[in-house]
Amino acid sequence: MTAKDKIQETITSNDVVLFMKGTKSMPQCGFSSRVAGVLNFMGVDFADVNVLADEDIRQGIKDFSDWPTIPQLYVKGEFVGGCDIITEMTLSGELDTLFADKGVTFDKDAADKIREANA
Repeated sequence: MTAKDKIQETITSNDVVLFMKGTKSMPQCGFSSRVAGVLNFMGVDFADVNVLADEDIRQGIKDFSDWPTIPQLYVKGEFVGGCDIITEMTLSGELDTLFADKGVTFDKDAADKIREANA
């Protein structure tokens, strides 16, 4: 199975996937930590893929999405963005809307607290 096949299978079989450096419980870079932290705080059930554990996946995800950086968030098979985009979407409420529209369970009160803390 190629890296592309593994990536496709992962994003198809999980509603929310974060390709990141490290794991959701132990991120290995600040950008991955920020996105995983937002998802964890909002109570989103997501699969984490540690790109540091597999060089083929680390390069493969960049080629797959045509996006040069990690982390990368996928929701219902669709590439959403990296750290800056997820941060902006969280603060604007767009991430709440995306999760609601896609049927992804999340804690709206927690999302509101993130916005309040960053107002």
